[in-house]
Amino acid sequence: MFSLPDPLQLLLSLPAFIVGLTFHEYAHGLAAYKLGDKTAYYQGRLTLNPLPHLDPVGFLMLVFFRFGWAKPVPVNPYNFQGDVKKSMMLVSLAGPATNFLLALISAPLLGLAMARMPFERDIIVGMLQNMLLINLFLGVFNLLPVPPLDGSKILAGIIPGRQNWLYQLEQYGMIILLLLLFTGIIGRVLGFFITPALSFLGQIVNYVYAISSVY
Repeated sequence: MFSLPDPLQLLLSLPAFIVGLTFHEYAHGLAAYKLGDKTAYYQGRLTLNPLPHLDPVGFLMLVFFRFGWAKPVPVNPYNFQGDVKKSMMLVSLAGPATNFLLALISAPLLGLAMARMPFERDIIVGMLQNMLLINLFLGVFNLLPVPPLDGSKILAGIIPGRQNWLYQLEQYGMIILLLLLFTGIIGRVLGFFITPALSFLGQIVNYVYAISSVY
């Protein structure tokens, strides 16, 4: 039976969802812009304002069900300067890479907050924990090689030759994702990659906490 999330936990997770989705889509647009495609710029998507990036339904789904989406940044590969296939792969990689960077930045900040913010600790620590966890989840999830996720376009850029079949599969992508989700396959795959990453980030948190507690 569906149950609403704890209001406090929901409040603490909202900044992480908004920041994670916004920076993810902005990174796609910025990478495309640097590679010669200004479509995102002309459509007002080359911004850190979350409003142009958030899809209301996708955002609510992500908050309540941990499965959602943002508005995809428009990309026209015909505008790329140089190797189109490689450029598309780099644009696709930019989003998850930004989420991983946000998770990495959150780790030392979390350790510092745990050691040096006794009064605001519950709120700040809760927000930073969500920033780390949610961005790590977004990064790994989007690397899954299932259309329309970024991982499918990255895979198309790695495999030699034209991978039209992978793009044609995109029309069935949402159905495939839902099947993988409800069968538990996605959960097992995500856990396989997220668990060691969390262990590594946890070591950073503990190290910064230990150093900050002494000095």
